[in-house]
Amino acid sequence: MATSPPIFLLLLILSLALLSVKSNTTTIESTCKTTNYYDICVSALKSDPRSPTADTKGLAAIMVGVGMSNATATATYITGNLTTAAKDTVLKKVLKDCSDKYTLAADSLRLTIQDLDDEAYDYAYMHVLAAQDYPNVCRNIFRRVKGLVYPAEISRREMSLRSICGVVSGILDRLAE
Repeated sequence: MATSPPIFLLLLILSLALLSVKSNTTTIESTCKTTNYYDICVSALKSDPRSPTADTKGLAAIMVGVGMSNATATATYITGNLTTAAKDTVLKKVLKDCSDKYTLAADSLRLTIQDLDDEAYDYAYMHVLAAQDYPNVCRNIFRRVKGLVYPAEISRREMSLRSICGVVSGILDRLAE
């Protein structure tokens, strides 16, 4: 009979842990419902191991991190294509400018993390909008050069970053309430 209290205690701890995970799943889902990209939001947050213990502000920070990774990976991808364009100086310059814009997008998102820490949600929102717009500048750089076609892979990455920033904006709206 002496083993009954530890078993009871173990069951209680397991129950509380399950409730905590279920509660955070509910937090993730209710937070993501405030965004325009629910599926992207839920998928990204549920795949991050920090999400089960994060509050809404923590979930926003996780999504900002996803955006920073996306922007940095895209800048790296574009820089990698500079070697392919080595003979075409116009294309090389356009790719360099685009890579710089994605680097600026990542920098804007880094500032968003500081804004979240300071609970300066208006500034955070401004930095997210800037990060969301930098890829548009890249697209416009391609449009200005006659004969250049905006690469499909960069377009796909642009849409991905826009969606991620849209999720962050939705979460920021919830935090600012």
